[in-house]
Amino acid sequence: MLTITQALVDQIVAHARKDHPDEACGVVAGPAGSDRPERFIPMLNAAMSPTFYEFDSGDLLKLYREMDDRDEEPVVIYHSHTATEAYPSRTDISYANEPGAHYVLVSTADTDALGDFQFRSFRIVEGEVTEEEVRIVEAH
Repeated sequence: MLTITQALVDQIVAHARKDHPDEACGVVAGPAGSDRPERFIPMLNAAMSPTFYEFDSGDLLKLYREMDDRDEEPVVIYHSHTATEAYPSRTDISYANEPGAHYVLVSTADTDALGDFQFRSFRIVEGEVTEEEVRIVEAH
């Protein structure tokens, strides 16, 4: 289960809406070993595409060095889908290389008539996708 604050959910959704119609992407870092997302880090979609996202390799290297210096790890890796439901694509699955991370997808397309976005979390380990419950809290 992903436990995340309402403030972080709001930041992720706002980033997805701001970058629409392109996919948005980013990371929420937390203390190493804690499974607690704390620090919101919006990233640039280097692909600048409505159907694909790609972290800039230089930005990603800088981020991992910074997290290492702060004894953090990527707790949440998020991106948006702009025209499809919030479910990992084959490409998303092939690029998922953090087995301990929660992969959050936000869809800015109203694919289910339940509102203007979907917010879902998945574990992706060795190509296997498992949806998990999201528990939104006011604070940790």
